[in-house]
Amino acid sequence: MFSTSTTTNPNNDIELSSPPSDGVSCLKFSPKANNFIVAGSWDQKVRCWEINGSTKTSIPKAMISHDAAILCTDWSGDGTKVFTGGVDGKGKCWNLATNQMVQVAQHTAPIKECFWIEESNVLVTASWDKTLKYWDTRQQTGTPVLSLELTERIYAMDMLYPLLAVATADRKIYIYDLKNPQSPYKTTESLLKYQTRCISCFPDKSGFALGSIEGRVAIQSLDDSKQENSFTFKCHRENDTVAYAVNNISFALPYGTFATAGSDGGFSFWDKESKFRLKQFTKLPQSISTATFNLDASFYAYASSYDWSKGSQFFDPNQQNSIFVRVVGDEAKKGNRQTKKR
Repeated sequence: MFSTSTTTNPNNDIELSSPPSDGVSCLKFSPKANNFIVAGSWDQKVRCWEINGSTKTSIPKAMISHDAAILCTDWSGDGTKVFTGGVDGKGKCWNLATNQMVQVAQHTAPIKECFWIEESNVLVTASWDKTLKYWDTRQQTGTPVLSLELTERIYAMDMLYPLLAVATADRKIYIYDLKNPQSPYKTTESLLKYQTRCISCFPDKSGFALGSIEGRVAIQSLDDSKQENSFTFKCHRENDTVAYAVNNISFALPYGTFATAGSDGGFSFWDKESKFRLKQFTKLPQSISTATFNLDASFYAYASSYDWSKGSQFFDPNQQNSIFVRVVGDEAKKGNRQTKKR
């Protein structure tokens, strides 16, 4: 369904039909079909849609229950399966062809992040139980092929093979080479003073972008000799007096630019090399809880969903959870700057 409402859809983007009935926690595009997307949510369901960019329509394709609120999701490399991680500490695999879901991973606390590693044919899961676990989903033995203990709960993780970046509650960042995942090859600390909300690897794998609850982003290089390329900047703020959480950072892989989305209901495209904002979009009436580009950066999906950052007193049960998909043009390409950010 394509909504023309300027209140709930101020940027006139594609609105996905039959959205989740509770908070949207994660979005992922298929690695094979750029116009297929899945969403996991607090209503315990994972849903799949097909998007038509030319007609600005969407078709719900499938839905299944995880039996607990879902915090993360990812696709298998061939696009035939979807993995979910829930607050029940279970990781599950949804076979889209058979519409069957089986358990493939287990933690003692909620699974915050999961990624399928096609090159190793394993699933990596990250949990609030302070562990990182790798699973051979073909075995389904209940025992991981590798389990790593970290110092604190894992709040965010991103993977761009062979780079794996893991952010923990104590503001540490663990960097792994997935060709040798037994131990991190680098451990560093966030440049941001407050709690980490999201992390995203650079397309060239030379560093990562980090977002915090305090309306600030860090651009951090992995090369100690190039720390002049590391910096922080403010965003998702009101008159620099009210700071909102940066809930998501997603890179447009073909261009090297990135998008931030926040609790203020806003999203913007940025160029870290020139340190400019490429475009700022009209804010939505409620938080953007999560967002993502597809592989060729032709679509940018974002969820309008209350993230509880202002507490229960600001929860409006009449506000619908919505997922929008923007057809991306030149606005994500370098050189199309709009406003200087620093």
